[in-house]
Amino acid sequence: QVQLAESGGGLVQAGGALRLSCAPSGRTFSRYAMGWFRQAPGKEREFVASISTSGANTYYADSVKGRFTISRDNALNTVYLQMNSLKPEDTAVYYCAARLGVTMTPGHDINYWGKGTLVTVSS
Repeated sequence: QVQLAESGGGLVQAGGALRLSCAPSGRTFSRYAMGWFRQAPGKEREFVASISTSGANTYYADSVKGRFTISRDNALNTVYLQMNSLKPEDTAVYYCAARLGVTMTPGHDINYWGKGTLVTVSS
């Protein structure tokens, strides 16, 4: 069983930046592709970004490309989402996700979810 703990959410003004972190439990972090999803009020959860087990491959939703960067540190068992140039439409609960496999794409099944961290971007 893998437990995912997100941190780093909060309130920020439009144009600002935040960095989210996710620290899975267990010793098998490097076997999981990791990703971030988000769910805005009244909307379905959507894919934001993912990173392969080695960190060599990343994928982004078009809405965040060029503004968000996903990275991972397998030695620290942590995955990050650096969010720059934030917009009010980025307001959502952000969820960390883990998939047992090399990569994660929006269509893949997710093995584990975090409980989420709220990001609020004010205009």
